[in-house]
Amino acid sequence: MQNVMPSHDGVAARIAAQTAARRTNYHSEVRALLDAALKVIVDGGTDARARVSDIVAVAGLSNDTFYRHFPSKDALIAALVEDGSERAAAHIGRRMAQEHDPGAQVKRWLDGVLAQTEGTNAETTLAVLWNSVNLTSAIPIGSQVSKRPLAKLLHAPFAELRSADPELDAELVTQAVIGRVAGHLWAKTTPSRAEAEHLLQFCLSVPRACVP
Repeated sequence: MQNVMPSHDGVAARIAAQTAARRTNYHSEVRALLDAALKVIVDGGTDARARVSDIVAVAGLSNDTFYRHFPSKDALIAALVEDGSERAAAHIGRRMAQEHDPGAQVKRWLDGVLAQTEGTNAETTLAVLWNSVNLTSAIPIGSQVSKRPLAKLLHAPFAELRSADPELDAELVTQAVIGRVAGHLWAKTTPSRAEAEHLLQFCLSVPRACVP
């Protein structure tokens, strides 16, 4: 009996290419769903909760495609919250990189987080929170995991400020500041200059608390 040996990996290569193409397409689908969800949520504001049917219609995708990536609308909202957190952290991080003094970096961080209470930022964030399951969750960050990108930005400046535990201090400060921002979002107010200055002094005092 004659053995049939492949002369090349054409089949394997084609299958691998198809798999890679599907993965690329999946990424595009998820991005389209996130963008569509944000549009539907912002358009509806706090008057109407987003529906899966509205989201897939705007994305130009099917329900099957939606549920291939997200088990529920709540899962999509959670992903949207995390996506917003990462985008905000990236923007704030670029602003912080313009400073060399750790105190100035912390101020840039605080300014960026407090900016979530202003104008369209506030409207967008509040609409997303209103559509979330946990309506007491904070700014574009509803879960502990999604707070990490913002907290991570404080690790380096807090270390320079001689924090005994930069990661813990960063987490504590992030939780506190986000809590204040959440309060302003629900009240539809913005921090006064006095409050912003007080928060800055608080942020700077935490890493220095245990310095001998």
